[in-house]
Amino acid sequence: MKLHELRDNEGATKKRMRVGRGPGSGKGKTAGRGIKGQKSRSGVAIKGYEGGQMPLYQRLPKRGFNKPNRKSFAVVNLGLIAKFIDEGKIDAKSEITEDVLVASGLVRRKKDGIRLLAKGDFSTKASFNVTGASKGAIEAVEKAGGSVTVATAVAPE
Repeated sequence: MKLHELRDNEGATKKRMRVGRGPGSGKGKTAGRGIKGQKSRSGVAIKGYEGGQMPLYQRLPKRGFNKPNRKSFAVVNLGLIAKFIDEGKIDAKSEITEDVLVASGLVRRKKDGIRLLAKGDFSTKASFNVTGASKGAIEAVEKAGGSVTVATAVAPE
């Protein structure tokens, strides 16, 4: 067998129907769209419209609650921070703040704060000052001889 002799199995592929090509094709004239009406025209996008009846997605009950003022944190894994320290992009001797993480390029923007997560290995002694941290991340940093200061945001009264 040669490369130019390769073929699909018999019946594996099917010719596409070319519509609107005369009465002999079986899909000529109206091309299977019927006669007149919105769906027979080109450029029609009906989607969820039900002829003025209340659409199904609006009739169904809504569930849950979306907090309009919820906080969104940028998350950083300890493994990535360790990698950046090894590459010399972050100085472990000075305190690692949120501004340092943004300046190093590890985090694009602070959002409502930066949160440390424990994924990855961390063995460098370093002190962190961040908005949030998981219990595992705090344990991992303290085990390596460092410290984590979590800034608690005071709610305005």
